[in-house]
Amino acid sequence: MVTPVGLGDVNYRIAFCIANRPALDHYPQLNNLAPLAPGELEHIVANSSNHWRKLFSVYAKFIYQLGPEPGWPERWQDYRDHYLLQADSKTALLFSSPPPQADNARIHIVAGKTYAAELNVPGLEWQDAYFAVNKSQRLIVSPYLDYRQLSNERIGRLVQIVKACRH
Repeated sequence: MVTPVGLGDVNYRIAFCIANRPALDHYPQLNNLAPLAPGELEHIVANSSNHWRKLFSVYAKFIYQLGPEPGWPERWQDYRDHYLLQADSKTALLFSSPPPQADNARIHIVAGKTYAAELNVPGLEWQDAYFAVNKSQRLIVSPYLDYRQLSNERIGRLVQIVKACRH
């Protein structure tokens, strides 16, 4: 079995897979899946490019739109800062490719067509110009986690696709 590498809950239910990782601290050498500690997301944002702030924000907006759970704060910004990618968050940001076997409890989203092409993701059915799905693998290709590429409208579409993959 391939060991996932990235940030987040080891018992994640949904993960974005991206081709890059923060270029600071221990992240370039990270070789496992590790939950963020409280305040760690803020540390990454403060000590790296604006790209990471946008990525975490878009991820949080997506999860929040997918469906807030009891106990979550009222604002997606507070969810991002205090829950996203932490232990028991059910979320992960993988720097490794999605596992080759489908897991009925997990959905993997490959961020970006270019990365999906690099991974040579099999069995994709394009839903439109932005999203592709491999239902048997519970895998989705979406635009990259950036405000322009994964706009609020496209976040709404991704939420619909994820909900359809859960059934």
